Amino acid sequence: MSIECRNFGSSEGTDVHEYTLDNAKGIQVHILDYGCIITQLHLPGRQGSADVVLGFDNLKGYLKNTGYIGAVVGRYGNRIADGRYILNGNRYQLDQNDGLNHLHGGFSGFDRQHYQSEAYREADTLCVRLHRVSPHLEGGYPGNLDVTIIYRLDRNSLTFEAHATTDMATPVNIVQHSYFNLAGHGSGSIGNHRLQINSDSRTETDERLIPTGQIVPVAGTPYDFRDIDTMANRHKALSEAGIAGGFDCNYVLNTPMSEQNPAAILHDPASGRTMKIITNQPGLQLYDSSSLAPQHGKGGQSYTPGAGLCLETQNFPDAVNHDHFPEAILPAEKQYKATTSYLFSVD
Repeated sequence: MSIECRNFGSSEGTDVHEYTLDNAKGIQVHILDYGCIITQLHLPGRQGSADVVLGFDNLKGYLKNTGYIGAVVGRYGNRIADGRYILNGNRYQLDQNDGLNHLHGGFSGFDRQHYQSEAYREADTLCVRLHRVSPHLEGGYPGNLDVTIIYRLDRNSLTFEAHATTDMATPVNIVQHSYFNLAGHGSGSIGNHRLQINSDSRTETDERLIPTGQIVPVAGTPYDFRDIDTMANRHKALSEAGIAGGFDCNYVLNTPMSEQNPAAILHDPASGRTMKIITNQPGLQLYDSSSLAPQHGKGGQSYTPGAGLCLETQNFPDAVNHDHFPEAILPAEKQYKATTSYLFSVD
């Protein structure tokens, strides 16, 4: 097991570091202290190791990153309608960076920030801790939010933890936004990947991908991933139903969950790699990168729509504007903690 740190460039006069955690069991993860970005994730497979997350070779690629590739997003991941909400009788206007909507924290979201960082070991677990204070009214959010992100790598899993406290009530929904392709980041479409989501319903959305407030069943619809199926088959079902585009929707997760009953399972038949997800969050956003802008990624690879798959564990989109959605406001002096574990195996 080993931990290494190297300089990854500089931004706005601040050095950026990349930490490499290697568990000596074939799993290696690389993490930046800019945006808390996962730049590489190497997993064993039937034909050897492969890097299974989309990314860029240098800091310039991440500074130009418009798809939140590999980053942590916040204060509030996903969309807030018109960037507005009312709290304690006060109306707040957030950045409108997605048409009229607010998306992933706005123009100065967590994906665009530098973090204080350290790497350390806890018994057989390798860790990186990243910390910053998001100041009052950053992106329009009230309160000073003290944020700590921790990545933990052990024998067969990577765990993401987000901790936060605030001095003023504020929306919080901190989300990890990696794009997975278990065949390897440059292997093309994820159409052959098989996906299962432990959910009986989803939050219905309008044409702007804003929740209508209705929670609708997935049974009998193209959105049904209760039984494992290929992404190609699910895309065909969308097309046959006359639904344009791909998947960008929030699933209401069934609980309780465990390694035997995870939130989601992603499997690549070619490599034999499987990833299970366990989380304490109520929702999971499936985004199949169908609207990803074509771009050049690591190793000269071209990323086009469908090159990776996001499985973003989260609170529900626009929950600040729907009283029957899970609570989205972190009160002053209370603790926020979001935890997601990715468990890896090979057939």
